[in-house]
Amino acid sequence: MAAMRGFRMKRLITLAILSVVALGFVACEGRTDRTDSGGVLLSISDFDGLPIRVNVNSSNALLQVGEFVVQNVAKNPTGVVSDLMNVELRSFEVVYSRADRGTRKPNTYTKGIFGVAPVNGTFTVENLDVMGAEQFLNEPLSDLFFENGGFDKETGSQVISMNLTIRFFGRTLSGDAVQTAPATFTVEFLP
Repeated sequence: MAAMRGFRMKRLITLAILSVVALGFVACEGRTDRTDSGGVLLSISDFDGLPIRVNVNSSNALLQVGEFVVQNVAKNPTGVVSDLMNVELRSFEVVYSRADRGTRKPNTYTKGIFGVAPVNGTFTVENLDVMGAEQFLNEPLSDLFFENGGFDKETGSQVISMNLTIRFFGRTLSGDAVQTAPATFTVEFLP
C-alpha cells in the first residue's frame, strides 16, 4: 500500500512538472508577437535645402535645413514586422567641426523632436533648425559680425568653413534605443 502511495505521488509530481513546463511554452509562445523580430535600422535617407553659404549678419541667429527624411528599415527584410518596430523620434544633435584651419567651434546643438518613423517607412522633418542663437552669438561665428570686425580672430579670414554633423535619436515601441548614422555637410559663414 505504501509502495502504491509512493508511485501515485511520483506520478502526481511528474504531471505537475509537465504542466508547469507546458504552461511556460504557452506563455513564451504568446509573447512572440510582442517582440520586435530582430530590430530596425534608422537612417537619414535624404535631405534637401542645405545652405551652402550663410551671411551671419543677416541670418536672424538661426540656420535651417529645408527637409530631412528619416527612414526606419527592418534589419531582417524577410522577417515578420510589427508596430513595435515603429520608432518614436525623441531628439537630434548637431556637432560642429572646422573644415578650415581654425580650431574654435560652436557648442553642440541638441533639441527634442517628436514624430514616428513607421517600420519600413519614413518620417519627414521640415525646416529643421541646425544652428541656433547660442552658436551664432558665440565664437567663432560672432567674430564675423560687423561690430566685431567681420573676420575670424583666430585665422584672420573673412570666411569660416564649418562641418555640421547631424544624428537623430529614437526608441522603438518595444523599448530599443536607435539612432541614425551621422550625416555631415559643410557650410561657409561670411560676414
